[in-house]
Amino acid sequence: MLGFLDTLALLGSLAISLAILVPLTGALVRFRAHYNPKGLQLDAEGDVQPHTGPVITSYVAMLKRVYKIEGWPGLYKGLMPSAISTLIVTIFLMIFLSDSNLRHGKYSTPSTGIVGMLLYSVFAMLISLPQTIITDRAITTPHKLPYFDPIYSLRLLLTPTERRHPWILYLTPGLLASQVSHIAYVVLGLRTVRQLLLPELANPGVPRKEDISIVGFLTFFVLALVSTAVLTPLEVIAIRLAIQRNHAVAGFNSVSQEEEGDAEEAAEYAGVDEDVIGSVTVFNRLLSQGLNIAYSA
Repeated sequence: MLGFLDTLALLGSLAISLAILVPLTGALVRFRAHYNPKGLQLDAEGDVQPHTGPVITSYVAMLKRVYKIEGWPGLYKGLMPSAISTLIVTIFLMIFLSDSNLRHGKYSTPSTGIVGMLLYSVFAMLISLPQTIITDRAITTPHKLPYFDPIYSLRLLLTPTERRHPWILYLTPGLLASQVSHIAYVVLGLRTVRQLLLPELANPGVPRKEDISIVGFLTFFVLALVSTAVLTPLEVIAIRLAIQRNHAVAGFNSVSQEEEGDAEEAAEYAGVDEDVIGSVTVFNRLLSQGLNIAYSA
């Protein structure tokens, strides 16, 4: 185990990392979750109306919009689930890894071949999937979540069905498929190509410069850049699916679906007129309301 000073240094570095990464990660999640369709109605000239929500065209614009509407608390939404998961992983590493590995930051996944690596990665994803869903929803929700009241926060983030049957989170349509596809592409595709082009990187220690093929390195570098065209859509799909609420009634949130006398009022940052992002859920609700009005007319 680490000494007292080493533990303090480790916790301090984790706190600094969270202070820097949580706002950046939160803006990225919101940017990927943002959905801004064109209006459903035509204007006086017969053209499609402009976008129904805020037009956000860049990551920096999203970061600025979050700060403008929600301030610093909005930038740090998702801090608690991120901090808890980070702390759990750190404690696990402190218990099962040697002091030398912890001090030098040396840790690698088990070397069990391609199939073993794929199974290991899928298993790790299954363990962390509920935390990923809760974190994404905590970041994108318009509600103010308390830092030290997890029960109240979960009542806002999860539907009654999800709270009664937590395994429903794994049955979110398309979510597991997108996550497994992402893992399979990285493990079966990129990792296999890397072993073929740069076998020296699989050896322990830092390879010598003369042992690395320049052609192989440049080829893999270009392939990794091109792979963003495949991985980025999968990550966008995964985030948008993670914030879709299972068995939620259209037009209501999890709080308003509670049994009578069991509902709680939830404060919002921006109110009902201006949210930081537009979501597919909101669009579906507006679409269903529009269809109901059309049918009743």
